Amino acid sequence: MRRTLFESLHRGTMTETAPPRDAETAALVAELDRAALRRLGRSLAIRAVDAGSCNGCELEIIALGNVLYDLERFGLKLVASPRHADVLLATGPMTRNMSAATRLAYEAMPAPKFVVAVGDCGRDGGVFAASPHCLGGTASVLPVTLTIPGCPPTPAALLRGLIGLLG
Repeated sequence: MRRTLFESLHRGTMTETAPPRDAETAALVAELDRAALRRLGRSLAIRAVDAGSCNGCELEIIALGNVLYDLERFGLKLVASPRHADVLLATGPMTRNMSAATRLAYEAMPAPKFVVAVGDCGRDGGVFAASPHCLGGTASVLPVTLTIPGCPPTPAALLRGLIGLLG
């Protein structure tokens, strides 16, 4: 153990350098921040709810926090409580088990509140629409403000959708 520690200290850093930031992505995030400040007077707080998805959309939402998109540096943040959220990102088809919990999360949000149905499943149930446990898209339970299509939508598409929501 001790030998391994000393070897790693002599070897130095083994991580790769961060990829260069995409100018288009930086412009999208900056525009989203300006739209949030103009519309809400503060930065945007986002609560993501998985209503029964395959987790593809969640991976893309989580990618918004990685080194390429880095929403936190612009003040945009994913929050754990719907009481702190301005936007509810609902992913996946609305299942019977999650419909009540999603409705409670929506009711806990302060006004103004927006609901964004993410992905094809959030729009209309997608490939899971025929399941007896699926109620359809997010609109079957909540008033949807915006739908972002895709299976799954890219992080850039999510940013464009949020800009369109606040614009």
